[in-house]
Amino acid sequence: MDTRATDKSSDQHEFVDAVETWVEKELRPVARKFDLADEYPHEIVEQMKALGLFGATISEEYGGLGLSAWTYAQIVIKVASAWMAPSGIFNSHLIVASAIERSGTEEQKRKYLPRMASGEMRASIGLTEPNAGSDLQAIRTTAKLDGDEYVVNGSKMWITNSLHGQFTLLLVKTDPEAEPRHKGMSLLIAEKGPGYEVAKLKKMGYRSIDTCEINFDNYRVPKANLLGGVEGKGFVQTAGGLELGRINVAARGAGIAEGALKLSLRYAQERSAFGKPIWQHQAVQMKLADMVTQVEGAKRLIEQAARKYDRGERCDLEAAMAKLAGSEAGAFCAQEGMRIFGGYSYSVEYDIERYYRDAMLMCIGEGTNEILRQVIAKQLVERYRI
Repeated sequence: MDTRATDKSSDQHEFVDAVETWVEKELRPVARKFDLADEYPHEIVEQMKALGLFGATISEEYGGLGLSAWTYAQIVIKVASAWMAPSGIFNSHLIVASAIERSGTEEQKRKYLPRMASGEMRASIGLTEPNAGSDLQAIRTTAKLDGDEYVVNGSKMWITNSLHGQFTLLLVKTDPEAEPRHKGMSLLIAEKGPGYEVAKLKKMGYRSIDTCEINFDNYRVPKANLLGGVEGKGFVQTAGGLELGRINVAARGAGIAEGALKLSLRYAQERSAFGKPIWQHQAVQMKLADMVTQVEGAKRLIEQAARKYDRGERCDLEAAMAKLAGSEAGAFCAQEGMRIFGGYSYSVEYDIERYYRDAMLMCIGEGTNEILRQVIAKQLVERYRI
């Protein structure tokens, strides 16, 4: 028996427990304060650096923890069950790290990954534009080679980590005339500099986090920062990173669902109506039963996708199903929680309203659930074609 695998698994389990302790001691008590103030949680970020969360899935070779995707997903569920927003800080960052580790040149890996693992450099991923979300091939941001630099013009929208982060992995058109369109797309490691302007956006939920619009006006990127050193690979490189991203969003949705369920369970036992605790009323019992069923079902799909990812197997279908189930569970449980809390759910003194505001983003980010349903259906037909 190879005891090394057992030891590593044990270490990862202990790390999940350590994160859970941190969540309950440090994160949950301050979530409402930061959320209502829409204030960036600098001290929380420093704590996440100390825990190693910014290097969670980065290989030990480059200074990271080398956690499995399944261990990572469990961590995200625990963080999001208390406060979803901070999980987005290291999610965007680790999608970028995964892309660099998978597709970057050795020079790019050595330059960026150790500093990303420590949290010294934090990254965003620049995909979405004002007129291009799920249809990434419709982006308009261009990068024209001028000597040893690319000149970038265009804009990106809804980019997390772009205000307080140091660089973005930027999807651009290096050949706008290419057919098919995806062959003209590339990824650039774009550090902040002249012509790179960031403006924070105000949001209904997912507050405290620096989600921004980025405008590029004759912004220059060294040719050496072309991911992998080859043009035309950006769309494929992006699609690979979305598997881990969708597992993360699925876990965030499941975390929201689990957090809403726990709040509702406690309130249903504390609150009485018509002479008995409200959990004893059949209508509330049905809600609680549906909530826990969705939570546990989503977790199983997340585990399935994450374990396939860990084995190096194609998991785009499984990641899509997990993201769909996790995000819909989050939205469902948050809404049912609001109904269980009744009038008090509209008070900012109760955390359930934050879960409700945060939940819908998970149904939109990393591919809308409507698009994912199409992806799932098409792959089902491909797998089981008559």
